[in-house]
Amino acid sequence: MAADAQDDRPFAIVDKRAATLSVYAADGRLVGRAPALLGLTPGDAEPPSARGKDPSALQAHERVTPSGRFEARPGRNLSGERIVWFDYEANLAIHRLRPAPASQRRPERLVSAKLQDRRITLGCVVVDPEFFDQVVLPTLGMGSSLVYILPEREALVAAAGGVPHAAAP
Repeated sequence: MAADAQDDRPFAIVDKRAATLSVYAADGRLVGRAPALLGLTPGDAEPPSARGKDPSALQAHERVTPSGRFEARPGRNLSGERIVWFDYEANLAIHRLRPAPASQRRPERLVSAKLQDRRITLGCVVVDPEFFDQVVLPTLGMGSSLVYILPEREALVAAAGGVPHAAAP
């Protein structure tokens, strides 16, 4: 991150151990922090078996929010909703909480104090719609940004040595 300090781009930090998303302006000022839903399965790397799969075909062990430094870009999903891609090839983005089957209890999970409750997604980082609209979109959704996803199992130094990921073509 130190090398990116002079980058003049806004950035976000996903703390998987705390299940939070923190969004920062290009000058390093914290714009906002909120609870986040993350991939169902703890882990720091996308399983090789998940690469290229349709998201609906992912098995439980493949539903991981990977760690690393990602070049993020605003975009739209297949439904036309605004999102922030952090790994386009893996279909991973930051987006607002969307309607889901009631049995998933996503709104309740998002505000739960139990961190395990916040593990439900296919790997995306999901936040409250108001936070997405008032903080994420105005800060990260206007152009190129960086997303740092902190590891939950690997040492931070080991995770930081990875190759940057491109968000979108």
